[in-house]
Amino acid sequence: MRLEPCKISGCYQLFPDVVRDNRGSFVKIFHQPLFSDLGLTHHFPEVYYSISSKNVIRGMHFQLPPDEHVKVVHCTLGNVIDVLVDLRVGSPTFGQHQLIELASDNSEGVYIAKGVAHGFCVLSQEATLIYQVSTVYNPQADSGLRWDSLGIDWPVQSPIISSRDAGLISFSEFNSSFIYSENSK
Repeated sequence: MRLEPCKISGCYQLFPDVVRDNRGSFVKIFHQPLFSDLGLTHHFPEVYYSISSKNVIRGMHFQLPPDEHVKVVHCTLGNVIDVLVDLRVGSPTFGQHQLIELASDNSEGVYIAKGVAHGFCVLSQEATLIYQVSTVYNPQADSGLRWDSLGIDWPVQSPIISSRDAGLISFSEFNSSFIYSENSK
């Protein structure tokens, strides 16, 4: 597995080793010793997956401190535009976003640092994403920002948005409690 830094500080694009043969493929999406050697979070007490239809936008989600978490995300079916937004006060990339295409064809993933909001837009007929998270879900810490308040050029004209996501506050209304540290990964 190879990791490359993203534009958003503390985040990494993941390029796993893929073994292909006449049966299909085998992909290792996580290797604890590698993450540990790089000083990255490598304890993930919860793992989720979502299934979404074409033109769905989910996001922009995060958990507030002290329950903020690192996420490792992979697309195992279909393809999406994955979006990261830096919410950490003092970060050199505060308020900036990055779009990364994740697809089952390339098996790539993304490591998302604490204090970075996450969302995605489904490009294929259907997409399945797997999320490994470093903290247990806490409904009181669950939060997000409205998908259309961040200057993101979403690749869909008429997105399908949940009522929850449509009702989130805008980035301009958000008073961030995330603090950037050069050592936070």
